[in-house]
Amino acid sequence: MSTSMDLIKPLVTLVAIVNPLAIVPFFIHYTQGYSDAQRRHTVRMSAFSAFVVIAVSALLGLQLLAFFGISIASFQVGGGLLLLMSSLSMLNAKPAESKTNVEELRATEVKASMGASIAVVPLTIPLLTGPATISTVVIYADKAQHLWELAILVGYGVVVALATALAFSLAQPIARVLGKTGINIMTRLMGLILAALAVEVMADGLGKLFPILNKLG
Repeated sequence: MSTSMDLIKPLVTLVAIVNPLAIVPFFIHYTQGYSDAQRRHTVRMSAFSAFVVIAVSALLGLQLLAFFGISIASFQVGGGLLLLMSSLSMLNAKPAESKTNVEELRATEVKASMGASIAVVPLTIPLLTGPATISTVVIYADKAQHLWELAILVGYGVVVALATALAFSLAQPIARVLGKTGINIMTRLMGLILAALAVEVMADGLGKLFPILNKLG
């Protein structure tokens, strides 16, 4: 297998983690009482913010690791574990990045009622793009051997942004067609895919930290 970045796995992993369909109920909840113009603005801001998080992680993530003296192998093991935890959450039909507690939800509702934007927090961070998403992008950025591979990784941020915008724009029809059961099934399927990818990321990192494991394999 080539040491260069696999061009398909990053996209599959990102789509599985972000999974905008799972966030549709949150979007509907937070935008209750919004005008059509406010809802469209929230959709645009959420999509753009998701792209920014992915792009910044791809372009600056490795530099931050170097600044703190963290090896990519260690980060792969930690990031893979984080992905595995996220996948377990998804297998229980919960969003991968959902870490918002009751108090934060109430505070956000108060801000929303006062006219404050909820597009960035909590819709984008942590519901859409959180630690698991950032870890994934940084891990695959390390595998990029060429500038065009890094550009593709940033481009996947555009794909995620478009998927988010589409899902949020069609939130009401999606909720009617799929219902809670349909969304839960989709979330569990994505969680299963993510679990397999998480194990692969961890195995790669452990192989770098302990080369003897590669010989045993």
